[in-house]
Amino acid sequence: MRPVRTLAAALAESTVVLDGGLSNQLEAQGCDLSDALWSARLLADDPQQIVAGHTAYVRAGAQVLITASYQATFEGFARRGAGRAEAAGLLARSVRLAREAAGAVDHEVWVAASVGPYGAMLADGSEYRGRYGLTVRELERFHRPRIEALAAADPDVLALETVPDTDEAEALLRAAGGCGKPVWLSYSVTGERTRAGQPLAEAFALAADWDQVVAVGVNCCASGDVDRAVELASSATGKPVVVYPNSGEEWDAERRGWRGRSTFAAAKVEGWEEAGARLVGGCCRVGPEEIADLARLRNPPRRP
Repeated sequence: MRPVRTLAAALAESTVVLDGGLSNQLEAQGCDLSDALWSARLLADDPQQIVAGHTAYVRAGAQVLITASYQATFEGFARRGAGRAEAAGLLARSVRLAREAAGAVDHEVWVAASVGPYGAMLADGSEYRGRYGLTVRELERFHRPRIEALAAADPDVLALETVPDTDEAEALLRAAGGCGKPVWLSYSVTGERTRAGQPLAEAFALAADWDQVVAVGVNCCASGDVDRAVELASSATGKPVVVYPNSGEEWDAERRGWRGRSTFAAAKVEGWEEAGARLVGGCCRVGPEEIADLARLRNPPRRP
């Protein structure tokens, strides 16, 4: 259902549960994501698979769906022969598909339009390093058209996510300024630093004076990095904190598979909440089962 409250209003009242990793759910559904566009390929080739992936999460109890636009860019679609108008339509479709899935349940579901980093478009892993050799102004010019296209599709919020460094964070905030939509800003981190090596306290402070920013935090990181990040984000900005870490498993590039075990646990969320987290969920390899555990913990069944 379409939410009757703004996300910011909901965050002022209670913790809101995010979804998990869309890509791992799509793979579980049998989708082949071995493409430079990753899950964004399905926006054109098989959009109902995206609806099914989103639906799995709202039925698990997710209250926010993050769209399949993380790796969707005008440049990426152009490499597949899509013109500007078609690419803008595909970006807008990502929001509509999430809205369609939200209709499968009777609780409020907000749609967050994913805006991934510049490196995601390159599909070479540089999204986890940052420092692309581009200026803030150049990065702003890259991000602005897709932000405008996504905002025009009327999501509830823009998720400026998996940001590896402060230059890109500044560019994203500038590009989103005036788009008419609230945003959250979420860094990818290692320890107490961004992936590019900047102190997290300084990185979070960039968003402190932006009224448009309804939450700041981290995603696509180890769950062990979340505790300190929540404290730093809350103290640097005074804003609600968003956290959605990975499962904790590691990708083995030689064997082309995941190794290790999941360290994601819904029980950890209580500590994150005490430090200021209000948007909580999972990223890579966190699926509907884990989100269901989290939803039950945050919204336990009522006793008769």
